[in-house]
Parts: sequence; C-alpha cells; structure tokens
Amino acid sequence: MSKRDYYEVLGVSRDADKKAIKKAYRSLANKYHPDKNPDNEEALEKFKEIAEAYEVLSTEEKREAYDRFGHEGVNGQAGAGGFGGAGAGGFSDIFGDVFGDIFGGAGGGGGQQSRTRRGSDLRYTLELDLEQAVWGCEEKIRIPTLVDCEVCEGSGAKPGTKPTTCPTCNGAGQVRMSQGFFSVQQTCPQCHGQGQIISDPCNSCHGQGRKQEYKTLNVKIPAGVDTGDRIRLSGEGEAGTFGGPAGDLFVQVSVKPHSIFERDGSNLYCEVPISFTTAALGGEIDVPTLDGRVRLKVTSECQTGKLFRLRNKGVKPVRGGPVGDLICKVVVETPVNLTDRQKELLKEFAETMGEESEHSPKQKTWFDGVKKFFDEIKK
Repeated sequence: MSKRDYYEVLGVSRDADKKAIKKAYRSLANKYHPDKNPDNEEALEKFKEIAEAYEVLSTEEKREAYDRFGHEGVNGQAGAGGFGGAGAGGFSDIFGDVFGDIFGGAGGGGGQQSRTRRGSDLRYTLELDLEQAVWGCEEKIRIPTLVDCEVCEGSGAKPGTKPTTCPTCNGAGQVRMSQGFFSVQQTCPQCHGQGQIISDPCNSCHGQGRKQEYKTLNVKIPAGVDTGDRIRLSGEGEAGTFGGPAGDLFVQVSVKPHSIFERDGSNLYCEVPISFTTAALGGEIDVPTLDGRVRLKVTSECQTGKLFRLRNKGVKPVRGGPVGDLICKVVVETPVNLTDRQKELLKEFAETMGEESEHSPKQKTWFDGVKKFFDEIKK
C-alpha cells in the first residue's frame, strides 16, 4: 500500500526503540481512527498506512529486512495481505498488540483455557525465644491449608465422571463482546473463567477439588534470624485448583522479649546493676552472655550509665558478617533495708565528705546551673 518511508509515517527516527515506535503508533492511530472520523476516506487510508508501518517496525525480523532492502524486503509480509485479518500481519493482530492491555488482551475464543490455577501463598508467624533465634533451631508448626481432594484427585467431579466443556465460551473461559470497532473480552458468566462445568460434583469436596485440613511441618530456623525475617517453604502453601501447583508457605519470625537482653541488629544490650561500694572502689562482677558467664572488671569511681563493650559476644547475622558485641550498661544500685549500724556508718561517711565539690563534681555542676537559672529569673 504505502510507499512512504515507514519511519516518516510514524514520525520516529531510524534508531527509535520499540517503546517509542509503539507510543507514536498509539497516538496516530487514536487520531485517525475510523470511529473518530466516520465517512472520511482520507483518514481511513491514513489509518491503514500507519498500521502498515507499525506492523513492520514493531516486528524485529520485518524491521531488519526493511532497513536493509526497503519496501522490497517486506513485500508480501506487510500491507499486501490487507487488513481483513486473514494473514499473520492482519490489522486485528496489530491492534490487539497495542491496545490489548486496555480491553483485557487480544485473543479469540477458540483456544481452551486451562482450569488449573496455582494455589495461594500462606503466611505463618512463628514466635521464638532469643536463644532460638541466635543459635538456630528446628520447630514443628501446624497450619490449616487447602489440599487436593483424595476422592476426586483434585478434579472436582464425582469419581467416574468428568467436567464438560462450557457451552457458552467453548472452553475459553472468556467471552468476546463487540462494541463498535472494538472487540472486548470478559470472564464467562456461566463457568466463571474455568472453561469447564462440573455437572456431577464430588460429594467430598462439593466440586471444589480441594478440602481444608491441618498439616504439621518441620521448619529449620537458621542461626541469626531476627523479627521480620521470612523463611520460604516452596510448595507448602494451598493446593492449586484442579491439579494446579501448590503455593508457598512463608514463615515469618517474631522474637519474643528477653528478660535480660535486648537485640539491635547484631549487637546485644543489657543493664548490669552494681553496688555502691563496687562503683566507688572498683572490682570484678559476673556478666551473663548467651554462651555463659564472663568476668567484667569495673573501674573505680564508675557512674551509672557507663558502657562496657564485650567483643564478639553478640549475634552472628543470618545473612553473614561479623559477630556483634554485648554492650553492658552499668546501673549503680542504692542500698536498701539498711541496719541501724549501716545507717550510722553512712552518716559518718557523709560527714567526712563535707561539701567538697571534688567528691561530687556532677552534683556541684548541677546545683550551679540551678542557681544561675533562678538568678536569671529574678532579673
């Protein structure tokens, strides 16, 4: 039909990619569409010319032949067959390729659609102790799921019978409706997209092909997992419909709060209470870790909030990397339940301290700040 350069027809450069070619075609096809230009022969011819150019340039083999030999290279491949839809390059194929995403996709009702569908994925939240998450473990879980019906072997039909092809869509699962120039597909209202009808359903599963049951699985938890991590068990989700593949099971980890440790990534944190005398004079204390006790040396004159780092006493991340640390925060504990003699000794000790700021530098700094605050208010 057209002897104009196909790139010129679509208004694109010779090095344009498929996306640019498709975009140009859609814009021009919409402009010169016969429905928008009724009884306009010039627009119709322009529309056919645009479709012919797109048919060639959107197909890799045809475009290569056109680039090398021009129109002679694609004679008999594009345009020659017209737009009646008889040839492989018919207009219906081109139009369906470009606008199929709007109207549910191009395609006829002749091909039979499979009833099989992949089963749904499932999610199971597994609570673990911190020790289990850090060292890894193996846990048994019991989950409700849909499995293939043993009586009908997943077909949904009563044993000895078979599903029949839907007479409305002829097994396609979709029906085509014409709307002027367009042809739109929608789900078959009789078989609901299955393509087949079960006239005599299985008494056990009532034609569903699946039944709900509980199953027990062993889940291996790798060392180092943390809250939010997921473990995928392929094929352990819901059974597919009518023999389709099963979905997957995703086990989502949730680590329970620990009585001693808090975890942040690969590091562990804990508070360590120490006595007043240990804080003042220094000493050694026992500190718990996930793999036993260790001795921690506390320096003299230690204050509440001081952090001590124990290297490699944290967690090795599940995705690899160095082992984290254990961060110990010291908390000085005020003595309670004192005897009369202990109270007397503390009073004597306080008298020896006097009001010398060198023994309580933070206290003096704080009181100086308070005094300055009130002095400024009075001004």
